[in-house]
Amino acid sequence: MTRSKAGARPSMADVGRLANVSTQTVSRYFTGVGYVRAETRERITAAIEELGYVPNQSARALRTSRTNSVGVLTMGAFVYGSAGVLTGLGFAAREADFTLTIAALNLDFEAKNWEAEARRALAHFKSIQVDGVVVSTPLPGVDKLLAGWDQSTPLITVSELPSSDEGSAGTHSHAAGWEATRHLIGLGHRDILHVAGPSTRNEARERERGYRDAMQSAGLNPQVLDVAKDWSSDAGYQAGEAAESGTFTAVFAANDEIALGFMSAMEKRGLRAPRDFSIVGVDDMPAAAYFSPPLTTMKLDFQALGIATFKMLHHQILTGEPARHYVVEPELVIRDSTSRVAGK
Repeated sequence: MTRSKAGARPSMADVGRLANVSTQTVSRYFTGVGYVRAETRERITAAIEELGYVPNQSARALRTSRTNSVGVLTMGAFVYGSAGVLTGLGFAAREADFTLTIAALNLDFEAKNWEAEARRALAHFKSIQVDGVVVSTPLPGVDKLLAGWDQSTPLITVSELPSSDEGSAGTHSHAAGWEATRHLIGLGHRDILHVAGPSTRNEARERERGYRDAMQSAGLNPQVLDVAKDWSSDAGYQAGEAAESGTFTAVFAANDEIALGFMSAMEKRGLRAPRDFSIVGVDDMPAAAYFSPPLTTMKLDFQALGIATFKMLHHQILTGEPARHYVVEPELVIRDSTSRVAGK
């Protein structure tokens, strides 16, 4: 098969020849305009990786002005946290007179093709010459995805478990789990159940780790109910149906939605917070103050995380200085869903 001459930079035509498709098909692959079959996309992705092709790289070298645009790749379901981050990014971008190009991969939790889809989105960002990129993902493996990233384009990851203190931002979910559990222990509870989030998500793992560490530090035995496949109130309701009553006096739920579903299932069983059990969530979504009862929760300011992430990236675009790590710390918001154990 014909390749580019030795030493020459590979072209889109070279990618097409290696993948046995037309140049127009390769163009549709990058732009997302028009249909490209999954099998064809896989061949094009393999050809790009084999050739080391980077779209418009020569044009980038000749460019003398910025495009005032940032590419944002989000992965996973569009839930309260990811929506807040995106809102913050948009607000800060408008303030800086930048536009966002968003690629939202709403993949299933066990999706096996997420890496190929993510690489395609990143290649598209390069082809339109964005000034910087934000990758926001709760999925493990983002470091592998970005291992070959061209450092000439600044990139910030929004991830719970970054591999480096440079160019990353995230929430402190371990602290959320620790502080929520310590709050319940401080109210005299000893039998504390953790209703975990989806085990495929970094945030869920870290919140559970914080819970376990707090229980261990107090000499208490952890109880983890690990049935959730997502962050929904339906997952919490299923956990409430599965929970063994009489084995706990308090609950730490992985997020507010799960807490809502759990309380609903418990009420159907004749058990109500805080009369029969105390419960703490995570997020402080706006509706949490209007649950019945209003929910005690660990507030995480996702919009502030989005704003800070864009400002980090914008500073790096303007100065070339690597951004440091930024963390949103949780804040305990006490409402009516928690109370002291009787007699404590």
